[in-house]
Amino acid sequence: MAITAFKRYEMKFMLSQTQFDTLIPKLLVYMNPDDHCQNGKDYSIYNIYYDTRDHNLIRHSLSKPYYKEKLRLRSYNISTSPDDKVFLELKKKIGGIVNKRRAVLTMKEADDFIKFGKRPVTTNTMTQQVVSEIEYFLSHNDVDPAVYIGYKRLAFFGKEDKDFRVTFDYEITTRRTDLSLEKASYGDQLLDKGQYLMEVKLSDSVPMWLSKTLSDLLIYRTGFSKYGQEFENACSSLYPTHDVSYRESLDSAKPWPSMVRRDPSVTRDSLSYSI
Repeated sequence: MAITAFKRYEMKFMLSQTQFDTLIPKLLVYMNPDDHCQNGKDYSIYNIYYDTRDHNLIRHSLSKPYYKEKLRLRSYNISTSPDDKVFLELKKKIGGIVNKRRAVLTMKEADDFIKFGKRPVTTNTMTQQVVSEIEYFLSHNDVDPAVYIGYKRLAFFGKEDKDFRVTFDYEITTRRTDLSLEKASYGDQLLDKGQYLMEVKLSDSVPMWLSKTLSDLLIYRTGFSKYGQEFENACSSLYPTHDVSYRESLDSAKPWPSMVRRDPSVTRDSLSYSI
């Protein structure tokens, strides 16, 4: 059964080809490749990120708030049918801790839910909870598809701690047209050739061996965000009549809309689910 809730810390690092090639053999001493990454294979991830028409969600996110959230539709294959399985994910970051909720739906169920507010029918208690949280988000944020982001991924998990994961994303492709998971992956490249975005995902402290290895290879933590970087790159086309920079756009961001509750009887705490 697909995992529908995650709670963890995430750290990001940008690697060169040389750093990547040197790091992988060291990782394999302590980690195993994901089932989809055996014998050096990778897998693809396709996402549609949702935002308000004035891009308030990403502008708020980039202002480094204590609390932020984003909604995306994810698939691991290019969808060819309304019945194909997709993952509708609500990702929250609270004080550095990442909470991710995702509902496993068909493409049609996800489209009907986001566009028309038609709640998916499910008997799974956890999925019902996730759907309720996403429904609350949608009731407070008038969102549309904003950007497509697809990439290839190599993933590893700890030999002793299966919840400890390290992933490498590359060939990150973005576009603001043809916003559908049924389209082929094409668009602008977010990273240079030979660059890798490494993410360390864990529920506890970083292992000593990894800290030492990253230090030895001069690999340092970064605040890189795929959607954030794409938005920065797109600012000149998003605001064609203004000489507006990425940072200036953050300064004009409105108060976080999800923090304004329309129904005082419904709170985030009432929709939370312990994991």
